[in-house]
Amino acid sequence: MVLTDKQSTAPHEPGATPHTPGATRSLGDVVKAYVALTKPRIIELLLITTLPVMFLAAKGLPPLWTAVNTLVFGTLSAGSANALNCYIDRDIDAAMRRTRRRPLARDLVPPTNALIFGIVLGVLSTLGLGLTVNWLAAGLSLAANLFYVLVYSMILKRRTSQNVVWGGLAGCMPVLIGWAGVTGRLDWAPVVLFGVVFFWTPPHTWTLAMRYKEDYAAAKVPMLPVVATERRVVMESIVYTWATVLCSLLLWPVAGTTALYPVVAAVLGAACLWEVHRLMGRVNAGKTGVDLRPMRFFHWSNAYLALLFLAVAIDSMLV
Repeated sequence: MVLTDKQSTAPHEPGATPHTPGATRSLGDVVKAYVALTKPRIIELLLITTLPVMFLAAKGLPPLWTAVNTLVFGTLSAGSANALNCYIDRDIDAAMRRTRRRPLARDLVPPTNALIFGIVLGVLSTLGLGLTVNWLAAGLSLAANLFYVLVYSMILKRRTSQNVVWGGLAGCMPVLIGWAGVTGRLDWAPVVLFGVVFFWTPPHTWTLAMRYKEDYAAAKVPMLPVVATERRVVMESIVYTWATVLCSLLLWPVAGTTALYPVVAAVLGAACLWEVHRLMGRVNAGKTGVDLRPMRFFHWSNAYLALLFLAVAIDSMLV
């Protein structure tokens, strides 16, 4: 993830306690700041897509230590990517209300320390996966990390409104890593689930960006909701949501699931489509801004992905 070494002097959110340079902080505060660099809530979402794929690959319970090592070192890999992203985006984080509480924006961690921390986590995660799982899983994890840092964070994010479409490829990699961790190879089933996450990512991210449009505009990040009309954003979200649902149903014939999975996938998909079309309905009714309630779809899409992958895991136990 990427470059500059000057401490942020951005204003802090109301209610936040600014860090005073030179002030003594407890070990707990320091640890908390470094953990925050890894963006634990984002890591949770990545793990939700990793473990169920391991069940699918094993056609039941995956080997315990393979699963544990994949999740532990996968967590370190994602933490590395996120810490390096915080280093690269510290100027953006300081300019956005939503991210002003992050450690670098509040001067809780020196930028150089964050850079070193991210690199060390990346090295440990790659070696850990290679030595305890297999080198295919390690290579895929390293590729995802490098793509997120070098391609998304350093190039795409600040240059194109399609940043999250192609940058989202890194977030799709955990399904390949989980499968490779169990089987030592790749197959069409994880590729289908890779596609699900790929198509799911843009509308999920765009609806969040609709809510924080002014933030992204102030930080000069050309997210689609910043540079396009709300109608266009919602129309593209509808297209990607349909692609997500259709791709999810492909897993049934490709992986040979039981009837449980396609039923759950169809129900969840119908609910997701209903919500995104309701969003278009509000656009057609002339509503705009916060009145569109884009966060309804954002929160539902989180639940959709978690429940869909839970269905993958449960179905795998029934085969």
